Amino acid sequence: MLVLTRKPDQSIMVGADIEITILEVRGEQVRLGVRAPRAVAVHRKEVFEQIRDENRSASTTSPHPLPLLGDLMAGP
Repeated sequence: MLVLTRKPDQSIMVGADIEITILEVRGEQVRLGVRAPRAVAVHRKEVFEQIRDENRSASTTSPHPLPLLGDLMAGP
């Protein structure tokens, strides 16, 4: 892990097109600004992990397959 020290209004660059700027330091909280291309998704880690977990669960097959369309159309 790279550890950097920055002050408010100072930035770091991630690659050539992602800039992270320290906006404010208040006690134990740090406000960051992220400037990135629209194609790059930026999320808090806990939100990213929740999205990843939801995507994983949605991609797994159900142990109970859905009925065939023909069976649904035939009715009772």
